[in-house]
Amino acid sequence: MPQYDWFALYRIASEEFGRRVANVEAWSGPTPDAEWSVADLVNHVIGEQRAVPELLARGTSRRSLRLASAESLEPSSPYEGPQHAWSVFAAAASAAAAVTPASAEILLGTDVLSLNDYLAELASDIAIHTWDLARATQQDEDLPGELVEAVWSHFEPQIDSLAASGLYAAPLAVDSEAPLLVRLLAITGRDGR
Repeated sequence: MPQYDWFALYRIASEEFGRRVANVEAWSGPTPDAEWSVADLVNHVIGEQRAVPELLARGTSRRSLRLASAESLEPSSPYEGPQHAWSVFAAAASAAAAVTPASAEILLGTDVLSLNDYLAELASDIAIHTWDLARATQQDEDLPGELVEAVWSHFEPQIDSLAASGLYAAPLAVDSEAPLLVRLLAITGRDGR
């Protein structure tokens, strides 16, 4: 499997999601995940970012990580809606990841992941939810090719376990000649056609 700079890809995924969040006007509309509204989807991704600094701090003894995280998590003014919350927590998560040593081990549920593997999980999840948000709010559904390729490389070997995890719907059948983004979405139960 090719080696990817998952920190860079995580930042790209975060920027792509943030660009869509900034343009949301209707928060109660449906999303490709029938159980979530647009607000639910955005709050889910914000919640994941909010947890990143603490998860990373547990994986390292570096005091600088905890200090950077604590400072980033406390906004100087009250949250002014989901767009503001996204910018605060995405920035805090990115800052924490930037100072976490590559050797850190991240405890995620019952799994212990390397920093690189954790960032791959984050980038992949954000990328899929960026498409969800774009589809739900009639925004640009395209994602950067390098991000799609990397997430495909990360998810494709896990096709059988993705749906079993309960995090994604059962894979959809699509033509093997379909664009890579369509095939990626299909393995997470989404119809990108």
